[in-house]
Amino acid sequence: ERRHPVCASGRLARRQPWYLLCEVVSDDPRCRLSLEDRVLGSLVRDTIARVHGTFGAAASSIGFAVRYLNAYTGIVLLRCRKEFYQLVWSALPFITYLENKGHRYPCFLNTLHVGGTIRTCQKFLIQYNRRQLLILLQHCTDEGEREVIQKSVTRSCLLEEESGEEELSDGGGEEAADAME
Repeated sequence: ERRHPVCASGRLARRQPWYLLCEVVSDDPRCRLSLEDRVLGSLVRDTIARVHGTFGAAASSIGFAVRYLNAYTGIVLLRCRKEFYQLVWSALPFITYLENKGHRYPCFLNTLHVGGTIRTCQKFLIQYNRRQLLILLQHCTDEGEREVIQKSVTRSCLLEEESGEEELSDGGGEEAADAME
């Protein structure tokens, strides 16, 4: 008889996904531009199988997916089951190249954040990008370059404030609708 996991309240427990936010780092800019979620997903699966064998490949394949991929920034969001995220995480350093359309580009995956929701990964990514922009600002040699980066940082701060206000106004509308019912 097959048993399903049950939580304290007696209901069936939901399998929680875990998310790994990674950055593809390569000296060759063509590497990131050739990124495809299908290719990257199979590369991660193959690496897990190589490092952790058939158990690792089978355990991590359930629920594994490339949820987000930005070829311009090299940011990748991987989803896997919470129980096996360490199998995925520990296999990522063994990825040393990306092969696509007959070309092989040396690269590696830098894990930036591990989180339980896409939202926490998004919040981390905003903070990470802001820190990276400030580091760029400190290393500027030209005043024009400095102004462009300052405008970019200011714009990102304004956009975040606007999105925060929208979330607050949306929440009030839901409460009012609940009160009317």
